[in-house]
Amino acid sequence: MFTILRNTWFSVIQSVRVVPMFRKRIAALLAAALVLSPLASALADSAPVSVKVNMARILRINAPAATVIIGNPGVADVTIQDPQTLVLTGRSYGQTNLIILDKIGNPIADTLIEVVQEQANVVTVFMGDRRTTLACAPVCQGVVMLGDDNTFTAQTAGSAQTVAGFANSN
Repeated sequence: MFTILRNTWFSVIQSVRVVPMFRKRIAALLAAALVLSPLASALADSAPVSVKVNMARILRINAPAATVIIGNPGVADVTIQDPQTLVLTGRSYGQTNLIILDKIGNPIADTLIEVVQEQANVVTVFMGDRRTTLACAPVCQGVVMLGDDNTFTAQTAGSAQTVAGFANSN
């Protein structure tokens, strides 16, 4: 019987009570476990990753990624910023999966992605069958959200483009 102490693999080797000739084999096995632990921890993590719609989130991974695959690119998008940093963007509400592969095609992670709506300071107004969304912090302003009325969305987007045009002209 042995005890694993965090971040001290040498302590594990010292606490194993076995015949001295097996100590090198155990050390090699523990070294292999240390190398493969980022892979194991990424695969073992089954909790879904949450991102808000129209927002981005940084994901840091333990092993270098070469390929990323999103099950439904209409729900989320992911790009490789550097081999151990991914940028996850929520495109529309829903769930999809994210698969990360290393340079030889071995899976690093396969996890569920949930894209959710921002809840804080958001007010949804229903007028019959039409819906509009406002961000109220502290003054309410229209925001474009998936499922809003087309006329409201066009007006809100047009207003944002007008403001951006003024900012770019100066």
